Amino acid sequence: MRGPEDVWRQRWLLVVAGGVVMGASLGVRNVQGLFLLPVTLDRGWPRETFGLALALQNLLWGFAQPLTGMIADRFGSARVIFTGALLYALGLAVMAHAASTGVYTFGVGVVIGIALSGTAFGAVYGALSRLFPADKRGWALGVAGTIGGLGQFWMVPAAQAMIGSLGWASAIGVLAVVMLVSAPLAVCLRDQPEANAAQPHAGDTIRAAVMEALAQRGFWLLNLGFFACGFQLAFIGAHLPAYLLDRGMSAREASMALAIIALANTAGIFLCGYAGGFLRRKYLLSGIYFVRTAAMALFIALPLSPASLHAFAFVMGLTWLGTVPLTNGIVAQVFGVRYIATLFGFVFFGHQLGSFFGVWLGSVVFDATHSYTWLWYGSIWLGVLSGLLHLPIDDRRVVRVNRGLVEPA
Repeated sequence: MRGPEDVWRQRWLLVVAGGVVMGASLGVRNVQGLFLLPVTLDRGWPRETFGLALALQNLLWGFAQPLTGMIADRFGSARVIFTGALLYALGLAVMAHAASTGVYTFGVGVVIGIALSGTAFGAVYGALSRLFPADKRGWALGVAGTIGGLGQFWMVPAAQAMIGSLGWASAIGVLAVVMLVSAPLAVCLRDQPEANAAQPHAGDTIRAAVMEALAQRGFWLLNLGFFACGFQLAFIGAHLPAYLLDRGMSAREASMALAIIALANTAGIFLCGYAGGFLRRKYLLSGIYFVRTAAMALFIALPLSPASLHAFAFVMGLTWLGTVPLTNGIVAQVFGVRYIATLFGFVFFGHQLGSFFGVWLGSVVFDATHSYTWLWYGSIWLGVLSGLLHLPIDDRRVVRVNRGLVEPA
């Protein structure tokens, strides 16, 4: 029989493994904006080519997330995470050596997009949600997210240094090796979806669970709100470095901004995940969107300087990915954890649909107007809308009247 120390050692192993996988996956994704100018200048491609590939990546990530969620809910998350890490490395290899826009778009947009659905929030948070009881779930998601955030933070200066010393293609090759090394950590996240079959309502099929969720207004409101989140983060992550360079700031300042976002994100994820354990998650989400929106409005209204950039990056970082454990928590709170990966996958599709438009429209609008101004305005209005949409969400646990039971979280 395991003692308390063994239990906590096992719990830390789980959250560290999950955090490292997410840190590698999201860290590589977070630095892709640093490659915009090196890739397009070296290949002689317009920014729309780069933007379309990233936009497709976000869209495919969203499309694939419910499907990989279903696989994880049926066969376990470990297989999904391991396969996703291998696909990620393959996509990066294609990105580094592609000589045509079609091959580049396939590697970056299709392969990496699908790989992200197996290595990022949906798969890792789904596994941890099943491996931890409800009273420890907020802690687990928060700590894993914090570790992942630290990985994203260190990835920024590392990627920038490698681009300068090795060249962009070799830097991407190193990132591919990072994903290969992270793949074996999947063994630590072997959840057992079938164990939830002993819970009430586990006889429900995935289809029944999805139909039940789609019938809930709050589920749709989460989707719509997450659309704004994806639009804002993808636009800023992909285009902020180019925006700053266009405004006369250095590549070092652009990298510093991404690093500050990643570092502040480590604290933001933990605080949001922890606060979700004792505060209403929907109100926390609404507050995040309003704060983020105010930060963007002030950023474009005030004169651009290193101080204003650093302040903006810090506030954005605090609110960057804190939405994910809170949204995942609402889904688990309302619908239970039996099909958490599948249901969160459907909600996350809204996020990635927003990401697609944030990246793609950023490139299209810039090529047409030589300015990102209209994208900043769009991000601000979407943030206000998202903050309002979360307020009326019914976050009470679903009651299955036909069986007279409430599924435990």
